Amino acid sequence: MPLLAPALDPELNDLLAGLPPGGRLDVELLSAIRPFSVTPAETALRGHAVERRDAAAPRPDGTAVPLTVLTPAGGAPAGAPCVYWIHGGGMVMGDRFSQIDVPLDWLTAFGAVVVTAEYRLAPEHGGTALVEDCYHGLLWTASHAAELGADPDRVVVAGVSAGGGLAAGTVLMARDLGGPPVAAQVLVCPMLDHRNSTVSARQFTGRPAVWTGEMNAFGWASVLAGLGSAEVPAYVSPALAADLSGLPPTYVDAGTAEVFRDEDVAFANGVWAAGGDAELHIWQGGCHGFDALFPQARLSAAARRTRRDWLARVLDSTARPDIAARA
Repeated sequence: MPLLAPALDPELNDLLAGLPPGGRLDVELLSAIRPFSVTPAETALRGHAVERRDAAAPRPDGTAVPLTVLTPAGGAPAGAPCVYWIHGGGMVMGDRFSQIDVPLDWLTAFGAVVVTAEYRLAPEHGGTALVEDCYHGLLWTASHAAELGADPDRVVVAGVSAGGGLAAGTVLMARDLGGPPVAAQVLVCPMLDHRNSTVSARQFTGRPAVWTGEMNAFGWASVLAGLGSAEVPAYVSPALAADLSGLPPTYVDAGTAEVFRDEDVAFANGVWAAGGDAELHIWQGGCHGFDALFPQARLSAAARRTRRDWLARVLDSTARPDIAARA
């Protein structure tokens, strides 16, 4: 018998009625739904005044992580921030154009350059492969920021769902490996804890949801199979990090009605306990990924506005005086 769970926002509840209910996920079903988890680039970018170029970040094995760079049409303004975006999809689906409208909002608002990464997916690739791909993409982004028209000191790492968890792991790697510097991290309903054992994970196990406890267990099992018997690193499952000191300003948000609520609250608490700066928003009635799924909903508009306002404050604090004077 599933635990009682917080109610959905009425508008989101109506919108969700048009989607098939989530439940279990396995390899066969994953194969069937993967094609629907990707968005053609032309569709994803339609209506946005951007210039696109593709790039590749080298991996140590000689292969490369595909990247796409999106710049405001006509070029980025002087001192523009750079957003390094990591897509969601439970670690098992999606591509670099998934949920791209989220960072494109910041491209429009701040003139930001957006770099989005195509990391390898589980179960074909597991263990540390996904987060290492994201880290190598960040290395490329930071080293090419000036060339792309952005300020190398204003690189923001951001992601949603699985991408939020990978963003957190990538920033931990950057801290521990000596760089590159990260100005802020934005973790949207991040997937942070492979143990899948919180109250919120149990509340959304055994009942339909956008992302259920059963689906979460499959996603994590797909990733962890690549580790064999090795201990799970905090870079893969950031909830395991014993030390959250030395992180950049951190924004975390989630809904009350989703699997990741409690692990996201715990992560923000960990940043505060280490003396760091974090802002946490748990949106009443929000399902998993509500503002990516339904940007037209009132709750989604509030979440996007609040996230954008926080990022504006952080970016204002990092602007170079000479650039700010010319703005």
